[in-house]
Amino acid sequence: MLLDQKTYVVKERVALMKLTDTYDILDTAGQPIGIAKEEPPEWAKWLRLVVSKQLMPTVVNVYENEGGNAILSISRGIQLLTAKVTVTLRGRDIGYFQSKMFSLGGAFRIFDAQNREVGLVQGDWKGWNFQMLSASSEQLGTVTKKWAGLGKELFTSADTYAISLSDAAASRADVAPLLLAAGLAIDIVFKERK
Repeated sequence: MLLDQKTYVVKERVALMKLTDTYDILDTAGQPIGIAKEEPPEWAKWLRLVVSKQLMPTVVNVYENEGGNAILSISRGIQLLTAKVTVTLRGRDIGYFQSKMFSLGGAFRIFDAQNREVGLVQGDWKGWNFQMLSASSEQLGTVTKKWAGLGKELFTSADTYAISLSDAAASRADVAPLLLAAGLAIDIVFKERK
């Protein structure tokens, strides 16, 4: 099952002239275990032709297979100074991320469904490597950008991320969906510029 994994590889699909993004979710052996599709409102999708994609609302739905129902969904409203990304698991809100206005490598504060701050996703100074920390600063996992090769890095905006849960966090059912959502949120909030 998709959410039972300890490590994920999220690979953005390369395409020309795309208005939305699609991500393949792979296990450590490179086998597909899920797919994430950006599915913004129709009006927002077409408005991206003239307005920065990063300012527009969007939704990313995660599926175990192409024809199934979404098991995880992240949504971001209109972004001005900071972004709020809501995380839904099988139709139930499990929390949200609130981006910090000033941080060196990018950061999200993590809140549960009751609006309590429960952790932090913090980037390094390059903004390529992120840690998910609990409220007590215990490392729950990491999100690391993987080098895709010179041609892909220079000529596309497609990224590949490795998302890994720590041993302590792997046994907690609430952490895997949040960390997978954090990896996707990092891409849609901080990395996508077009």
